[in-house]
Amino acid sequence: MQAMMRDHYENTPLAMTADEGAGPWESPYRYSPLMWKVDSTEYFHERPIATQQTGFSFVAQMRDWLPDAVGGILWFGVDDAAISVYNPIYCGVKRVPECFRVGNGDMCTFSWTSAFWVNNWVANQTYVRFSQIYPDVQKVQQEIEDSYETSTKALEKEATALCRQNPEAAADLLTAFSDSVSESATARYKKLGEYLLVKYMDGRIKQEENGKFKRTAEGYPESPLSPGYSESYYRRIVESEGDRLRTRPMPAGE
Repeated sequence: MQAMMRDHYENTPLAMTADEGAGPWESPYRYSPLMWKVDSTEYFHERPIATQQTGFSFVAQMRDWLPDAVGGILWFGVDDAAISVYNPIYCGVKRVPECFRVGNGDMCTFSWTSAFWVNNWVANQTYVRFSQIYPDVQKVQQEIEDSYETSTKALEKEATALCRQNPEAAADLLTAFSDSVSESATARYKKLGEYLLVKYMDGRIKQEENGKFKRTAEGYPESPLSPGYSESYYRRIVESEGDRLRTRPMPAGE
């Protein structure tokens, strides 16, 4: 279900990464308004499931064979579902994690401890060069969500047993867990944003080796890569501009 929430109609006739609106970085996003006119003729952009204007989204998981406090989970994420992490918030928790709490920033006030704002920071870097940057985001997103597979199983075994003996203690345990993983994911995304800014600065790509940016023997960064645009995008430029951008030999004597 999480994958469905992140869908942009990839591999369908409605895929948005190949038309002119995708730009040079094969973006599946289109900014509002989605309805527009050219020469009095109205056109539209598709609206994918995952969109940059999402406030929050969730997938509800309900398991009636477990105690109520444990059996219900909201896999909860903020901002664009394609980029956010779905965190396990158990229905038995006593409070909302600080990173999701009302008052921790707002639409006009940035906060480094707000998951919404940290996710927006990562997302808005990604949108600029989507085809290059998104794979790095997916790697961290998957890493975090894969870790939940193991950690939730261990937690639920303990919490289920505790529910029979001390429901209040079970609620405390679930609350502490949901708090911890949500705050940890937010901190990890803050580091991800820092990494993306360094790696993709100024339209270039810093080289990496074994998870670290490569440096020369003197300690300076290795020369970054300049991959440019795709061949298809260069062709579109030529079709649009013709000879205006074609290089010409320098006149003799100059």
